[in-house]
Amino acid sequence: MTATKDEFFNPAKLSPRDKAEATDQTARAIIAAEASARDKKTEKLKALRLQQAAEAGAEAAPAKKRRSPGKSAPRRP
Repeated sequence: MTATKDEFFNPAKLSPRDKAEATDQTARAIIAAEASARDKKTEKLKALRLQQAAEAGAEAAPAKKRRSPGKSAPRRP
């Protein structure tokens, strides 16, 4: 059995409006999927950040004392 072009290509010609509509629907579906994935990732990272902040807050180390700029040793001539 040999392959014909009718098996691979749609013999019905689509109007430019139909092509544009199909492209628009596909693009919107892709954009919606990406936005959903981005929102899920954001929520996951936010939860991890809040958990990390809570753990760091419980282990709060005392603040380091700041060293005041003192006088340096006198220079020798």
